Amino acid sequence: MKRLTVLILLVVFAVSCDDSGTQKSDKPNIVIIFCDDLGYGDLTSYGHPTIRTPNLDRMVAEGMKFTNFYSGSPACTASRYSLLTGRYPIRSGFGWVLVPSSPRGMHPEEIPMAEGMKQAGYSTAMFGKWHLGVTKTEYLPLQNGFDEFLGLPYSNDMIPPKWKDIPLIDGNDTLEHNPDQTKLTKMYTDRAVDFIQRKKDEPFLLYVPYAMPHVPLMPGSEFNDSERGKYGDVVEEIDWGVGEIMKTLKAQGIAENTLVFFTSDNGPWIIKDERGGSSGLLRDGKGSTWEGGMRVPGIAWWPGTIKAGTIQTQRASTLDLYQTAFSLTGQYAPEDRPVDGRDISSLLQDQAMEEGEPYFYYGLNNRLMAVRKGAWKLHITTHSQTGKDYFEGKLPLLFNLSIDPSEKYEISDDNPEIVAELQGYIEAHQKQLENEPTFFDQ
Repeated sequence: MKRLTVLILLVVFAVSCDDSGTQKSDKPNIVIIFCDDLGYGDLTSYGHPTIRTPNLDRMVAEGMKFTNFYSGSPACTASRYSLLTGRYPIRSGFGWVLVPSSPRGMHPEEIPMAEGMKQAGYSTAMFGKWHLGVTKTEYLPLQNGFDEFLGLPYSNDMIPPKWKDIPLIDGNDTLEHNPDQTKLTKMYTDRAVDFIQRKKDEPFLLYVPYAMPHVPLMPGSEFNDSERGKYGDVVEEIDWGVGEIMKTLKAQGIAENTLVFFTSDNGPWIIKDERGGSSGLLRDGKGSTWEGGMRVPGIAWWPGTIKAGTIQTQRASTLDLYQTAFSLTGQYAPEDRPVDGRDISSLLQDQAMEEGEPYFYYGLNNRLMAVRKGAWKLHITTHSQTGKDYFEGKLPLLFNLSIDPSEKYEISDDNPEIVAELQGYIEAHQKQLENEPTFFDQ
């Protein structure tokens, strides 16, 4: 059984009355929309010349665009763990990506975001890809804080003939095997819209991790005319889904009491060529701790709270959404374990905040591969699914990301003091990990 005693309410939220005298909670709703393998350069607002994303462009125009936003990992499972727990993937025991036969899953001692929201009186729902364990019922979303779940338990390419089948799960029950994937994005969007309509008078957490643009690309039948081909079709359908969610929040009169955050689990799968996405000006993609593997789109929308048209250049990550959600709902994050993310509520209001601890980049099999502090990023090892060694084996590698976000100009020889400082952070972090609790499956 999960232990939630460490979640302590900080404040008692005020309640307000509508014109009919009915009490309505002032607790903000939270909606997280999470794409699979969407790259930094795949949206109009992030520079793509042909993929049409008018609803996400509207989110940017009416909200906040992050230019230094990171996923928790360059791979699917680990990044989802980091989003839902606020913790670096090394704390999970997940080496990289779970497959259907993997015996490991979300450890019962973890306290995922949805459990915290339930403790604060929220209704919770997830419609989309889980990928945090399936071989035991205790690993599934309903046992990890979600009241409702519809989706695939792992990536949409884990299908026959390599794997036996892929189930579409509703709650804890399998609806069908090997579903028509062209219907997934609309199915998840429709369920999200229905959930909002049903829960409009109470606080809710809604998590929509779309199955795409992960390969195979399976757009709905109405999305077939993107200049970017099938990849563009898939992204444009996701943009449609975002628009439906925003439209529903406005129609229900709760947009001004709802934070919507849109992002991706990691960078684009560039080894898939035209079936993969674009990291824009960033180097490499999914599977690497180069910027293209972990810096992703990040868009926050909260009418009346987030100033329209804000460009946020300070660093933030998916790990921060955990702490932020707890803060906005009046809770402390768990105090009996390390939580690596920060509360970025002030950033959402365009207020400067201290960067705090360095950001550590974890890669293949939970190897610590790089660290960022301020503008500086130091690689101590590198990996690319392309097989490329961009700097002919030279290590460590130092870059100033404010000047050189593409990581083209290696400057370690000119800045030995910065290299030494960042190596010190890495050593201290690794030593700290040895003495901190980590939840692995037995």
